[in-house]
Amino acid sequence: MTVYCGVDFHTRQQLIKWCDTQDGEIKEQRLFHDSLDEVRNFYSQFSGEVRVGIEACGYSEWFERMLQDLLTFT
Repeated sequence: MTVYCGVDFHTRQQLIKWCDTQDGEIKEQRLFHDSLDEVRNFYSQFSGEVRVGIEACGYSEWFERMLQDLLTFT
């Protein structure tokens, strides 16, 4: 199963819409960056192939490093 995540990334929060190819249902969640454990827990729930699309912005380097730590990119 592949999970696709689209991330609208802001300085203090992010809005994620995601779906997996198993059921095709689109889900949405807002995460606030003052709780990095919550952000990490959200992304660590996924297994298998995960594709994350994020807009280019200068504040996202910590987020990209966190995803590399959590997820295996192919």
